[in-house]
Amino acid sequence: MAVQTLPKGETISEAPANELLATIYKSPSCGCCGQYAAYLEKKGYGVDIEGVADMQSIKEQFDVPYELESCHTMEIDGYVVEGHVPEEAVQKLLAERPDIKGIGMAGMPSGSPGMPGPKTSDFVIYEITHDGAKGEVFMTI
Repeated sequence: MAVQTLPKGETISEAPANELLATIYKSPSCGCCGQYAAYLEKKGYGVDIEGVADMQSIKEQFDVPYELESCHTMEIDGYVVEGHVPEEAVQKLLAERPDIKGIGMAGMPSGSPGMPGPKTSDFVIYEITHDGAKGEVFMTI
């Protein structure tokens, strides 16, 4: 892992995607979640898939706000990522390391990573605050 030295002696680590492990919690019967995992693997991430019968308990465990719930929940490098979030947003999250619990994109939008069909509108990714609320817009793709 490369470490960059910043002014005042501060450091940040820049781990390539292939050094990161994403854990995806999904219903055993969900196929699109597996497609999302394959998408991340193609981008260089290590992916561990956990089949979970009670996904609501996972949403509660990770404080995912109801408004952002999707079919799967991912944990990566201390953050929660909810739904079919494009990798560009995951990279931004990991590079900037904001003081939030994570990010999420509600539902299962057509054309998003792991979902069939054409992209029909912008993908709006929101912050998930530490208290489990839907925060500000994190990124629009």
